[in-house]
Amino acid sequence: MIRLENVTKQFPGGSNAVLDLTLDIPTGKTCVLIGPSGCGKTTTLRMINRLIEPDRGRVLIDGEDTIGVDPAQLRLKMGYVIQQTGLFPHMTVGDNVGTVPRLWQWDKARIKARVEELLQLVGLDPAEYRDRYPHQLSGGQRQRVGFARALGADPPILLMDEPFGAVDRITRERLQHEFINIQRSMRKTVVFVTHDIDEAVMVGDRICLLQMQAQIAQYDTPDRILTRPASAYVAEFLGRERLVRRMSVVQIDQRTLEPRAAEPRADEPHVPLSSTLTEAFAAALASPTEHAAVYDGERYVGTFTATSLLESLRRASIEGGEQVATGV
Repeated sequence: MIRLENVTKQFPGGSNAVLDLTLDIPTGKTCVLIGPSGCGKTTTLRMINRLIEPDRGRVLIDGEDTIGVDPAQLRLKMGYVIQQTGLFPHMTVGDNVGTVPRLWQWDKARIKARVEELLQLVGLDPAEYRDRYPHQLSGGQRQRVGFARALGADPPILLMDEPFGAVDRITRERLQHEFINIQRSMRKTVVFVTHDIDEAVMVGDRICLLQMQAQIAQYDTPDRILTRPASAYVAEFLGRERLVRRMSVVQIDQRTLEPRAAEPRADEPHVPLSSTLTEAFAAALASPTEHAAVYDGERYVGTFTATSLLESLRRASIEGGEQVATGV
């Protein structure tokens, strides 16, 4: 677990970037820090690996105060991914990915195997990309290499500062889905900074929505933040598209499916019952019947339609409880 305990950071001129912040980040979860520009998101992230030293308060990793740990050793145990990747331009892709294992003095065979494994993991064929240089890659490929490098020595913690912010929308969505899939299998403790609420909802297990000076407006699951914003500030930040965003976190409600006596048509798309409303609705829109057949494992359980979408959202609102009427 990462714990920030009454942490404060003041910069020249007397302004507080972070003021008395206390935050617990559970092991194996992705915690997204989000808020307006200048609210202290990146400062908070960089205090975790001591790139910025707090003026007051403590940062603890598994109960140990990081002030007593050598900063270089601390950072070797944390992967760090930034928007512009920070790859070493004079090093090949393979050498970049193997940076931290070399610092840990792994033997050459072990480093080579780890580099190959990580390039495969992020979808880059080692035979094709290992010996290239960063300038020979696209922006999305460089982000993949940066992510692989952060995973180099299998650190328990990943710090990600707007890692996908410098690429186009389509590449960004691919990288987001790739990160989600990798995180599902690896379960790192991730602190992820973004200014994009859609990205926060997509990748986060917990979202920490900040006001200025890193004051916590709400710290909760994406579902609860979208269905139960804690204040008018939160609702306004989420915007009027809040209901649409909920589609990406609310799963199909089996009670809303339309039964059918016969098996679905062969040309109807099939979706698992665990699908989100966004996934199910996209499948239904692609169908000639505007229906999607829903399965629980091998068992057909009903048909998803536009009515199912609206009814699922209505039930989620009622059962979640709407606390704030602002910013529907």
